Amino acid sequence: MASTAPTVPSVPSIPSVPSVPSVPAARAPSPARRPRLDWRVRFVFLSTVWGFSFLLIKVGTEGFAPFQVAFGRLFFGTAVLAVAIAVRRERLPRGARTWAHLTVAAFVLNAVPFSLFAYAELTISSTLAGICNATSPLWGMLLSLVALSEDRPTRRRVAGLGIGFVGVLTVLGVWQGFAGLDFRGTAMALLASLCYAIGWIYVRRTLAGTGHSHLSLTGAQLMVATVQLGLVTPLFTTAPSTLPLLPLLAVVALGALGTGVAMLIQYGLVEEVGPTTAQMVTYFVPVIATGAGVALLGEGLSWNTPVGALIVLAGAALTQSRRRGQRSGARAGAGTVVAASVPGPRTAAVVCAPVTGAPEPAAGGPEPAPRSPEPAAGCAAGGPEPLSGRSQP
Repeated sequence: MASTAPTVPSVPSIPSVPSVPSVPAARAPSPARRPRLDWRVRFVFLSTVWGFSFLLIKVGTEGFAPFQVAFGRLFFGTAVLAVAIAVRRERLPRGARTWAHLTVAAFVLNAVPFSLFAYAELTISSTLAGICNATSPLWGMLLSLVALSEDRPTRRRVAGLGIGFVGVLTVLGVWQGFAGLDFRGTAMALLASLCYAIGWIYVRRTLAGTGHSHLSLTGAQLMVATVQLGLVTPLFTTAPSTLPLLPLLAVVALGALGTGVAMLIQYGLVEEVGPTTAQMVTYFVPVIATGAGVALLGEGLSWNTPVGALIVLAGAALTQSRRRGQRSGARAGAGTVVAASVPGPRTAAVVCAPVTGAPEPAAGGPEPAPRSPEPAAGCAAGGPEPLSGRSQP
């Protein structure tokens, strides 16, 4: 019997992106070692870390300039992934073209939005920043309809887009004439979310099917983003005369936990329970961000903020809904799910999560092995929000 499965067809990508080229199927997997922690524990931990990321940004800016917060976040996140790459003996991507695309992706998905969120939280609450981050799927769908002709809108997704932006207006208090709203900070937070949507489309067009592992691509992207901010930060900031302990710990936690460790945990969740379940983390992030900001930072909260946030999340969920035929079609394929970024304080980075389909059995042969979990909702079967193994806030 052959030791490898035959080449399988390509996985259908999100309606908003081109199809991923087919790749040879992986060898039949050996029984996976049972994780030490139940996936529900890791799910709660991931939701909590990403939800607290906006609070950590806020605390970090109390002692450091926004560029310094963003740089520190990238530096410590890259350090964690560098250790993981070394332990797993992965190789960094090769080829000038791949590194050129990673440079653009790092700028759009990491350096710019991370800096924008840090600057935004100088004048707006961490609660509002977390809710603005939740608009990324809305921007993603809107852009995909314009930029990607193969993404055909459905009534449900268009309705979700409209509902989501009604939620944004509710959060901002449009009926009050936006009284007391800091337009500059809010615009920066919304622009950061828009950057994620732009970056997702770029990544899917340029880095799909490169043949590199998700870990090596992600580590390389964060490394490039760290270098980018390492060059820019000294030009616009001065080195701090002191290192205040609490802001320093916040930046270290933001990078090491919220960017490095959290990404590795989500890789495991995607592989173990499937991306549909793993991506539900996205909907807990603004809720936890709101609770953390109110409880620990004493941020004010009017009724329209939580109500608007729920409307935004409902709209975002609808924009990711698919027809039944699209779901079954996505499950029928197998290959490599490529591409992703995660919005907000999470690490926006490239992800390639393997999805192996079981070959058809020979006549009279044994039943095929069960298929692995369905493709990443944001990569092969979902709406405009890709899932990193994402997006990081």
